Amino acid sequence: MNAIAEKVAAIQAQLTAPGAPFELATVETDHGAYRVYKNAAPNLVELIRQARRDDDDCFMVYQGDRWSFRRFYAHVDALASWMYCQGIKPGDRVAIAMRNRPEWVAVFIAAARLGAVPAPLNSFGLGEELRDALQGLDAAVLACDSDRLSRIETSAVSDTTRILLVGPAPENDGHRCNPYDQVISRPVGALPDVTPKPEDPALILFTSGATSRAKAVVSSQRAVCQALFNIDYISAMSVMTSPEAMARIQQMRRAPVILTAVPLFHVSGLHAQLLTAVRTGRRLIFMHKWDPKAAVELMAAEQVTQFNGAPSMVMQLLREAEFHTDEIKGGLAGLGFGGAGLPQGLIDEVLDALPDQLVGIGYGMTESNGVGAGISGDLFRLQPPASGLISPLMDVRVMDPAGEVLETGQDGEICLKSITLMDGYLGDENATRDALRDGWLHTGDLGHVDADGFIYIVDRLKDVINRAGENIAAAEVESCLLRHPLVREAAVLGVPDEETGEAVVAVVAIQPGEELEEAELQAFVGEHLASYKVPSMVSVQQEKLPRNPAGKLLKQQIKKQLFL
Repeated sequence: MNAIAEKVAAIQAQLTAPGAPFELATVETDHGAYRVYKNAAPNLVELIRQARRDDDDCFMVYQGDRWSFRRFYAHVDALASWMYCQGIKPGDRVAIAMRNRPEWVAVFIAAARLGAVPAPLNSFGLGEELRDALQGLDAAVLACDSDRLSRIETSAVSDTTRILLVGPAPENDGHRCNPYDQVISRPVGALPDVTPKPEDPALILFTSGATSRAKAVVSSQRAVCQALFNIDYISAMSVMTSPEAMARIQQMRRAPVILTAVPLFHVSGLHAQLLTAVRTGRRLIFMHKWDPKAAVELMAAEQVTQFNGAPSMVMQLLREAEFHTDEIKGGLAGLGFGGAGLPQGLIDEVLDALPDQLVGIGYGMTESNGVGAGISGDLFRLQPPASGLISPLMDVRVMDPAGEVLETGQDGEICLKSITLMDGYLGDENATRDALRDGWLHTGDLGHVDADGFIYIVDRLKDVINRAGENIAAAEVESCLLRHPLVREAAVLGVPDEETGEAVVAVVAIQPGEELEEAELQAFVGEHLASYKVPSMVSVQQEKLPRNPAGKLLKQQIKKQLFL
């Protein structure tokens, strides 16, 4: 073991020892024994109770509208009271379909306060995607903004689902909607005293995975709360391994302020930003939509100290001259981005541009509640190719295609086992069995673990494209293309792109004698799927696409032909 590894091991032991803040314990579940943080909250209800503040300090900012903690929790109480009067009880599902905004947060916390199960939908989705997600939820409440409701269409919402609407109601269906402003103006009644069990459901998040339809990931109260406490652990490791950076942050004397540009329906936005801010009282600055120039202006105006975003967002920020001023970059304490297969050039650029900041990286999945590995500060600078240091809660195996465990340093499929793993995919036992085998989550990511516990991700086994931080299932886009009457075959690929990390490109085959323009296909996909899933390039050909003897598309061969 080298000197770095020895220091890390000593700090880990100190943080997790008996009596320490991150003391580890063991719990017995129906699926076996797991390590847990002894001091983590047992459920979201208790977590919210511990975090509650009723002062006038600013908590959230959106388009110039400033929400104090007092205002925020007044909304939470009113929403929870309304839901309770509507018969919402522990375990009921509350779907949320709106852009990042304070009302999103208030609905989430109100639902969780009642022991209900928040289920955020992909706010980028068009009507078809949103309706598909909503259909399987059997939601008691759909909280949405006007834009998302117009996409879903009121007539597509079950009569048993109450609609809570932020913004103006549709002309013909207004009678079905409960206006948000009216709901929060109602008198607040007594709320029930609920105590969810650790194994009760707490959260449903949607993940595209490698299939043509989004899967609903169900996680328990214990899994979510342990994952949130693990974020504290990563922060503590950063503090103890980066003394100079921490001294600089203390000298700045700035209150922690987070610029939130990633969607709250992602585990990275929900856990690492929103729920962490709720627990710690940090201020959140929401962007209406991502724009690097607007981001820089907000960072200056709000004295932002932390930014976590997709690699493409980070690259765009670095290209803004104003970002590199003392006012903005000089006031930045930390920056984080995703850790699966990032270009080394980007990592080098970020580390060079931010020599004094705590730069961090993380590796996790929706199915693991974001827990896997994390690394920040001096440790990341010493191990820049790594995607993180394995969490104390996480066991990791690297397996070959036959299911055999590989030795340290050998590349194979990364498999995870932890108390933070999902319970399964809602209504999809086959997909659950395929993902969770003997308690191990098969991630579909190819990589290895070194002798010091650092994970390195080198590729993906599953057919997923990561475009600007958004996972896109190739099968979903292919399925959409095949619905066009002239398309006979379709192959969707991810190719390296400087702006977005990966670009979505497609190759389609049509019958000889037919004609089909690229723009027509792009517009067709745009009518059915979110804009970020629309291929940036579509190659139309009349020759059949190459396949192996089993009929599987030879995508590597297609990619080589496309870029010869």
